[in-house]
Amino acid sequence: MATSTEAGPWDAAYTQLREWDPEWAELCSRMATNPWRSGVLAPKFVELVSLAINGACTNLNADGMRRHIRAALAAGATRVEVLTILKMAAVMSIHSCSLGAPILLEEAKAAGKQAAPRPEGATPACDRMKAIGQWNSAWDPFFALDPTWTDEFMATGAAIYTSGTFTAKDVELLSIAFDASFTHMYAPGTRRHIRNALAAGASIEEIMEVLKLCTAQGVQALNLGVPILAEELARKEAGN
Repeated sequence: MATSTEAGPWDAAYTQLREWDPEWAELCSRMATNPWRSGVLAPKFVELVSLAINGACTNLNADGMRRHIRAALAAGATRVEVLTILKMAAVMSIHSCSLGAPILLEEAKAAGKQAAPRPEGATPACDRMKAIGQWNSAWDPFFALDPTWTDEFMATGAAIYTSGTFTAKDVELLSIAFDASFTHMYAPGTRRHIRNALAAGASIEEIMEVLKLCTAQGVQALNLGVPILAEELARKEAGN
């Protein structure tokens, strides 16, 4: 009997895949749906992590987002929880600055150039994060370049992460999913959030389940490509 794909990362493409290659389809399906069957993470949280991976600004898989939003709601997720995941997916774009700002400073120094002086202004959000030990030194370069904008961004992010929608442990597990996803692979963030997750009480097994969910996302290549292949084969057979 084929593995059920009612829960997991698959869409209707799995039916065609089974027709073409039933043995491999079964193997792949068992691997990809393992986090849904293992019981390590609650079903609702599995769907929320999957939504995070699909909704990440480095992925933006609309079909996957709809599938996992529907499944998360069916598993008891609230509108606030789902919306919080989408907010988290949006602000991961800060890694453009985490990556680019240090390079900009290094190359500007090599070129003998300096940024124009900026008027000093209050940065309450940044100050608050520093005071509670939540400041990341990777943010120092873009804070130096534009402290006002950095404070605006940090205020936006802090409103998400301090909302209390998720526990500290769950926030870190979700953050691992964003950073470790194969469309991002942001190593500094992955390490930081794994460290924080362990400190917040996450087990090694729970963190591994998140990484497995990131890996399961690979079947999107099949969800996207199998229907296209079927269409093109039909077109060729029709002589078009």
